Amino acid sequence: MVTILLSATIGACGAPIKNAKTETFTVYGKCGMCKTRIEKAAYKKGVSKGVWNADTKILSLTYDATKTSADEVLKKIAYAGHDNDRFLAPDAAYANLPDCCHYDRKKVETAAIKTDSVKVEVAAIDTAKKTIQAVNPLSEVYAAYFGLKDALTKDDGTTASVKANELFLAIGKADMGRMSQDQHAVWMKYMDALSNDAQKIAGIKVVEQQRTLFISLSKNMYEVMKVFKMDVPVYYDFCPMANNGKGANWLSLDKKISNPYFGKQMLTCGSVQETIVK
Repeated sequence: MVTILLSATIGACGAPIKNAKTETFTVYGKCGMCKTRIEKAAYKKGVSKGVWNADTKILSLTYDATKTSADEVLKKIAYAGHDNDRFLAPDAAYANLPDCCHYDRKKVETAAIKTDSVKVEVAAIDTAKKTIQAVNPLSEVYAAYFGLKDALTKDDGTTASVKANELFLAIGKADMGRMSQDQHAVWMKYMDALSNDAQKIAGIKVVEQQRTLFISLSKNMYEVMKVFKMDVPVYYDFCPMANNGKGANWLSLDKKISNPYFGKQMLTCGSVQETIVK
């Protein structure tokens, strides 16, 4: 593996990648369809991009080291069906590849060994029913979300912007290596939407605008938290007056209602709709 630190900003399809780091990895595949699939899995606008060579099986991966890691990208590639230096693709993902993409899996003993260690770790966590505790891959994500919620409750747009930025960074750094396959599937489904809303909230300081974005952010966070449950109860609250009378939800660690959509204006408006427990 070769690692190159770049001082210049690297562009990916017009989107610059800051704090760029480039590494090379072996990724298994056979054809042009594999190349498209691998590079699509590696790509995230402004965060990561990859160029894969079908002859050498080498992926040149460039990513923003402050927002993601090589492991996170390589696991996405594995879940797309392609074994690599760090992770072995799930059997179902490999089986779903077109026939022309079925590479020889006997060549990936190293990847199998490394992935087995991850599987053992995840199995131990699942057996102990500790999906979220000391090893919680979303602990920083949750902490930033609740910090943002508290700032909106206090009508503090400046702090909300700061907390939203913390949330954006935490989403990019979430340790996907500690996620089970089911958890990873859910995280991949909602990660981009969460990241986009967090980034937008971070870019503004007008509380009313932040609260509008917080509606979809909270809805998607709820879907994630149902799978990545915390070791303490989390309350899914509802305010019927928010969102122009359409109603909106949010998550809270406190059973007592503190409304982030109206703040001091109607702090106790709302009720607990659901309690998420392990």
